[in-house]
Amino acid sequence: MKTQQDVFNLLQQLMVKEFELDASQITPDANLYEDLDLDSIDAVDLVVKLREITGKKIEPEAFKSVRTVNDVVNAVYVLIEA
Repeated sequence: MKTQQDVFNLLQQLMVKEFELDASQITPDANLYEDLDLDSIDAVDLVVKLREITGKKIEPEAFKSVRTVNDVVNAVYVLIEA
C-alpha cells in the first residue's frame, strides 16, 4: 500500500467482504456508525482485520476518534508509514 487511495481501496474491499456492504456506500465521508450502520463489535472486527492485513499492532485508542471511512484510511496510512 503506497498511497491513501490504496488504503481506501483495501478498506472498501474489506468492508464489502466482512460487513456485506455495497461498495457504493463506502465513500470517504461515510460515517461508520450512522451511514454504514456498524456497531462497536464491527469496529473491533475491523481493527483485527486491519491488524492482520497490515501486520502492524493497532491500539484501540488510536481508533477512538475515528468516525468516517476517511478517518480510518488516514489512521491506517499513518500506521503503515511509521
